Amino acid sequence: MALIFLSALYLHKAMAEDTIPAGPVVDIHTTLGDIKVKLYDDTPAHRDNFLKLVNDGFYDGVLFHRVIKDFMVQTGDPESKNAPADARLGSGNPGYTIEAEIKYPKHFHKYGALAAARTSDYVNPERRSSGSQFYIVTGNKYDASQIPAGFPEEIAKAYTTVGGTPHLDGQYTVFGEVLEGMDTVEKIQNVATGRDDRPLEDVKIISATVEK
Repeated sequence: MALIFLSALYLHKAMAEDTIPAGPVVDIHTTLGDIKVKLYDDTPAHRDNFLKLVNDGFYDGVLFHRVIKDFMVQTGDPESKNAPADARLGSGNPGYTIEAEIKYPKHFHKYGALAAARTSDYVNPERRSSGSQFYIVTGNKYDASQIPAGFPEEIAKAYTTVGGTPHLDGQYTVFGEVLEGMDTVEKIQNVATGRDDRPLEDVKIISATVEK
């Protein structure tokens, strides 16, 4: 299993080097390791908002409050800072939402995708993004027979080689991807969790900085 996992990481890196669009890079330092993410320039509202929050220190100290193995890890709730163990998290925000910038099929929920969380269609039919909460995709690998006919070749290849969460495509704004540090994301997704998928032991962002 270790060899298969490492191969997937190398393949993800090779694919990323060939296909990652231009955009700024942010280093996220967590209690379980570092994650380097690229933000896409063609989702400018999400890019600029994320950069502002990072530069303001907004993410420093927030928890990964929702972790689901083989799906994603989520963070960005300001109410999670120093939250007691029994606190229910996930509704915090900076007081605004962001207009959706869904660029599917150009950007999709492949392994390592960075996307904005949001409330459900029932209360949010415009699919506006949370002003601060985001998630990183882990997902699963799919057999070729599980990929619907007509899927773009690049997307089908990604979901059968590195994996992801295709059922989220076209519904949430993907605004970046992990360049380095999926080993850290894997550590986060494998921690023990309790109520509402919150880690039993806090996993937090120590700091986030924009690379110059």
